Amino acid sequence: MSDYPELRLLVGGEVISASARETIDVLNPATGEAIAALPLATAADLDAALEAAKTGFAKWRKTSADEREGVLRRGAALIRERSKEIGAAITREQGKPLKEAIGEVIYCAMLLEFYAGECKRQYGRTLVRPDGQRVEVRHEPVGPVAGFSAWNFPALNVMRKIGGPLAAGCSVVVKPSEETPAGGLGIVQALIDGGVPAEVCQVVFGVPDEVSRHLLASPIIRKVTFTGSTAVGKHLAKLAAEDMKRTTMELGGHGPVLVFKDADIDKALDIMAGAKFRNAGQVCVSPTRFLVEEDVFERFRDGFVERAKAVRVGDGADAATQMGPMASARGPDGIQSKVADAVERGAKLSAGGNRIGNQGFFHEPTVLSEVPLDATIMNEEPFGPVALINPMKGEAEMVAEANRLPYGLAAYAWTQDVSRRMRLASDIEAGMIAINAASVSAADAPFGGSKWSGYGLEDGAEGVAACMQSKTVHENA
Repeated sequence: MSDYPELRLLVGGEVISASARETIDVLNPATGEAIAALPLATAADLDAALEAAKTGFAKWRKTSADEREGVLRRGAALIRERSKEIGAAITREQGKPLKEAIGEVIYCAMLLEFYAGECKRQYGRTLVRPDGQRVEVRHEPVGPVAGFSAWNFPALNVMRKIGGPLAAGCSVVVKPSEETPAGGLGIVQALIDGGVPAEVCQVVFGVPDEVSRHLLASPIIRKVTFTGSTAVGKHLAKLAAEDMKRTTMELGGHGPVLVFKDADIDKALDIMAGAKFRNAGQVCVSPTRFLVEEDVFERFRDGFVERAKAVRVGDGADAATQMGPMASARGPDGIQSKVADAVERGAKLSAGGNRIGNQGFFHEPTVLSEVPLDATIMNEEPFGPVALINPMKGEAEMVAEANRLPYGLAAYAWTQDVSRRMRLASDIEAGMIAINAASVSAADAPFGGSKWSGYGLEDGAEGVAACMQSKTVHENA
């Protein structure tokens, strides 16, 4: 874990090191210390990336589906081979336990393998017409894509920005987070080493607003895809609208978990407590608002508190660690502010609530119960290791609370009632719902939300379709 890769820009086949540009420090969240210098792109670098993407698109869109599939499969194989190396870099820069980081990289390979198959499944159709007439619906790559990814999943967020476009025949300029650059760089380098032409996939870093404005101002970019906060997503959507660029926005959430009295409570506790504290709660689909039927509220709350207190917190490089630090100083600061506000308004602090130590960005797994609806944390995504557990009178009240906020990314429910499951699947406003489970992500399933959680889809066949446009050809003999 002592090694951390040299950071660089990848522009049109040129590798630009930190010695050649202005830099910022990348920090290890377990210590707060700088571990590397990250070069920042100049305006000229961004222009060069745009021109390379234009050239790369002209080449890649003409590459056969068989050849694109082979290249992506070779890239996926290299990602698997390098999973420990890339995972170790992610733990250093983001903080999550090494096992989680390696698992994230493996999932990138799985997603890319699915996308490779999609290269040959981009079917059009021929419409029924009289003899002498022919109408064909074609699906073609939309053009060069600008991708902006968040720091919580340094590799997976980048893969979601580049996998679908590459399968569709698009070129990409991707900007991983400046706070966690190595994971995304490792993924892109594996793809280039696997045969993706260098000009087809560029990696740039810089002041986020400056980079996004520069790339989105160019007519070369025809689609924008972003993972991050709702506020930034709205900003980028406005910029994209100026040039009618297509957009995919995967934004914030505030995941409700509906727990009914007929549920397997112990199973729900074991699975959902693990899901809550995964990646220190820094997950857009993290279960956060636990809405528990009154009859089992105390049992569920007490069981959750017991499990929260048992979580082993430490440096992600330590094999015994179950939850690492938060990724930056902003994390503990934000949690402390929201917890204090909730307690002041009457919430009960049932577990945690404090920072850990004076080095790095560690925070205790925290449980708040009976939290008033006017508390900030009940209305703004905490994005940290905090579970909010409230008693509820029954299904109607639980569904109303689940749908109360303007977010609609992921939701969860625990019940043995088959009829209720069907009702919840229809009534809960979310892009993804897990019933008696915690996972809402799979390589072949679309990933995305509704309302303020964004629009457009990644993963699955839909993730490739989002990077294509339809063309109808009417032909007479």
